[in-house]
Amino acid sequence: LLLLLGGCSSMATQKLAGNLVSSMLNQDDPATVRAAIPAYLVLLDGLIKDDPDNTELLISASRLYGAFAKGLEDEPVRSRRLVERAKNYARTALCIKAYEICQSEEKAFSEFVASLDQLNASSIDVLYAYATSYADWISVKSDDWNALMFLPKVEAILHRIVSLEPGYANGRAQLYLAVMHSQLPTSLGGKPETGRNHFELALQYSQGRDFIAKVEYARTYARLVFDRPLHDRLLNEVINTNPVVEDLTLSNIIAQQKAQALLNDDYF
Repeated sequence: LLLLLGGCSSMATQKLAGNLVSSMLNQDDPATVRAAIPAYLVLLDGLIKDDPDNTELLISASRLYGAFAKGLEDEPVRSRRLVERAKNYARTALCIKAYEICQSEEKAFSEFVASLDQLNASSIDVLYAYATSYADWISVKSDDWNALMFLPKVEAILHRIVSLEPGYANGRAQLYLAVMHSQLPTSLGGKPETGRNHFELALQYSQGRDFIAKVEYARTYARLVFDRPLHDRLLNEVINTNPVVEDLTLSNIIAQQKAQALLNDDYF
């Protein structure tokens, strides 16, 4: 396959990368994906080495590395390495597509937001890859103050995305905002009701088909405010619904496993 790819056009390799990601997302057996995905990641690394400025390839690689790290890899050190690779690929793509954002990364927050406001919907894919990979990176480096300091900028990017397209990626941008706002109670400066609003929007835009939105709604918001009826209803809906949905099947099956684990623990 690698020898054949040597003569492929950029468009062909982009299509291959997209098909690889889609085939992973539509698998119904996480164990099969867990065993197969390292080979796909190495293949994407090779395609990018041959075409390092191809933003579509970079975004596909970021998505696949991130999905592996967050959904299929249980070993913390390895997960961190995978998340780091996902972040680096997404940042490279952004620097190619929207160089001004890379230039303003280390500038004052107001300048960073001003640069975001200049971007239009043509940059939304790379903005989303960048924001979500950084959010995942921050989540695995919660003990690193330098990483946490970047969180407001990630939130600003996500707000820019939903201002451009509120239902982008089946509401996943809304979901990331929901989780961010559901980490602390109101008494400690959190905004759980803002989080709840974003969760409801995520469910609305995915038409309830993205199970991870319900699992995170239960795990973060419902547990934070001690709403057990909401918690149990959301998780039971996930467990009792057919998980097969285009480009969400793998995520939904993993969400069902997480939902069962949450129901089985002694939180309440």
